[in-house]
Amino acid sequence: MAELIRLYEENPNPKQVQKVVDVLKKGGLVIYPTDTVYGLGCDITNSKALQRIARIKGVKLAKANWSFICADLSNLSDYVRQIDSPTFKILKRTLPGPYTFILPGNNNLPKDFKKKKTVGIRVPDNAIARALVTGLGHPIVSTSIHDDDDILEYTTDPELIFEKWQNLVDVVIDGGYGDNVASTVIDLSGDEPEVIREGKGSLDIY
Repeated sequence: MAELIRLYEENPNPKQVQKVVDVLKKGGLVIYPTDTVYGLGCDITNSKALQRIARIKGVKLAKANWSFICADLSNLSDYVRQIDSPTFKILKRTLPGPYTFILPGNNNLPKDFKKKKTVGIRVPDNAIARALVTGLGHPIVSTSIHDDDDILEYTTDPELIFEKWQNLVDVVIDGGYGDNVASTVIDLSGDEPEVIREGKGSLDIY
């Protein structure tokens, strides 16, 4: 059964953050707040944890399109091929923020993502999510948690999230009410930016 851990975005308690980081390091699954909807994540280098998420989501790991949650843009070159100056300017202007940018992946992607030509990068404007990544030392994989109720596509109440997910994950972070609008997804891997999903982030990215 999962543990419910309360964290405040204004000042995430370092001891509690470390507790969650330790769970991630052991291959645990964590539900955490972002600047949009709550996300389900794990260590991007842990195959068993990634397989668990794939089973929960009902997808094959090889076909899963999950994004990497990063603390900032400093580790971009670890996973992304060199990008041109206009593309980098878009990232600098919009991140941290409610966007997922699809970028060309490089040869250093973790083994479970090696066959992917692109990678989704997220730098959420949420101190809790970024503190987890900083503590872990590399990104965490991210996929949104959908609600079965079509009216409420994303669950926003952490206590309801805990009730529903407590037997599937290891930690649910209560970081207050989440949003019910997902991130805006923009593909920057081609010649021109392409909007894949319109979400919380403005389309005025220039």
